[in-house]
Amino acid sequence: MKFMDFELARRVEMAEASAGRACAECARESHPELSVAIEEIAGGFAVFAGVDSPVTQMIGLGMNGLVEEADLDRVEEFYRSRGAAVALEICPLVDICLYQLLAKRGYRLAEVSNVHVRELSDGDLNPAANEHVIVRPALAKEAKLWTLTVAQGFSEHYPVTQPILDVMEGFVHDGGACCFLAFIDGEVAGGGAVAARAGVCGLFGASTLIGFRKRGVQSALLAARIAWGRERGCDIGVSITQPASISQRNIERFGFRVAYTRTKLVREWA
Repeated sequence: MKFMDFELARRVEMAEASAGRACAECARESHPELSVAIEEIAGGFAVFAGVDSPVTQMIGLGMNGLVEEADLDRVEEFYRSRGAAVALEICPLVDICLYQLLAKRGYRLAEVSNVHVRELSDGDLNPAANEHVIVRPALAKEAKLWTLTVAQGFSEHYPVTQPILDVMEGFVHDGGACCFLAFIDGEVAGGGAVAARAGVCGLFGASTLIGFRKRGVQSALLAARIAWGRERGCDIGVSITQPASISQRNIERFGFRVAYTRTKLVREWA
């Protein structure tokens, strides 16, 4: 078992930050009308892809050295100039000084999430088949099918809007990622995505349509995506979930463990 330390946490955080940046870049290419902006600040990536976009946030702040007041000024101007609140995903292994600076500026806790890790091995290359669930990579022509499927799977928590669909489509066109569709009896049942960066296999964007739940869709998607990451030389698998959620239970069944709990800190403008 690989134990968490700052260097491993930095790999994990920067891999996710790079995935978010790549998604936004691909979304901009596919949909030039989107107001996409990306800026590297203090070693992390600030991404804007619309006020309500799930990738409009900053990841990696504080993972490459101390953060100065001037750095936070740049982050805040980046978002404020675009009419968006500042949303910072903060790893708890950063220097405590960052939390103190954010507290002085009035940031509030908006969300916590568990970061799960697992070592990958060649044993992950040939997962046991589920005869009831067929999983395969989405074709380029299925980009909109994939985005709509995944978004509908989350629809009881997040409303499906066209801007969100447009940004999600960026994952389909990201060369460092792969989007998978799951089928039961020939019907689309769910989908999920995976990205491989710096040896980290990041699992994200997985959901199951309501009518197909509790039939092994998520397990099949997990196995296929982990195998994809291992084929590309990844030695660490990472998944981020809400604490005590169904998603957390699913990935813990695959041997993942909680490495740390991340916080999303937000500052909104009057």
